[in-house]
Amino acid sequence: MGYFYFDFRDVNKQHWRDLVPSLLIQLSSRSNPRCDILSRLYSMQDSGARQPSDDLLIRCLQEMLTLPDEGPTYLIIDAVDECPNISGIPSPRERVLQFVKELVNLSLPKLHICVTSRPEIDIRNILEPLTSCRVSLHDQSGQKEDIEKYVRSVVYSDSEPIMRRWRKEDKDLVIETLTERADGM
Repeated sequence: MGYFYFDFRDVNKQHWRDLVPSLLIQLSSRSNPRCDILSRLYSMQDSGARQPSDDLLIRCLQEMLTLPDEGPTYLIIDAVDECPNISGIPSPRERVLQFVKELVNLSLPKLHICVTSRPEIDIRNILEPLTSCRVSLHDQSGQKEDIEKYVRSVVYSDSEPIMRRWRKEDKDLVIETLTERADGM
């Protein structure tokens, strides 16, 4: 299994060039044949003196994913909406979405991919045609309830000295406002 979380607060977790090496390292750490593939790539790049090209990274990952004696592989790519959708051809987000599309188009029977994101239109346009199963939690009442419970636990926590002095009405207003404006997050 390989997992990657795009994080808008961390510039090292926002691009394709952050995602792919992370997956390579994770997949190689649990499999000697996959580790050998990554070691060959490292050696080809003068023991890390040169950065591999995007094509080399993709080929390395594809080779890992197509090893015949490996079991099922699960890739979880979380919070794609936090990958920047800024100018650039392609934008960082477009490059990640293209990468996901390339993985799906490999049609590998033992590869399972889960991608999570807020339902932004550019992301939906690429991912919806690729999916075999789509689950939307965006406007689910259970999600809103979970958010409300979490905010309530923080607001009424004794670990927050400033909030201990707030009136009950103010605490409830904060809980209600943050829950409604959370937009599923």
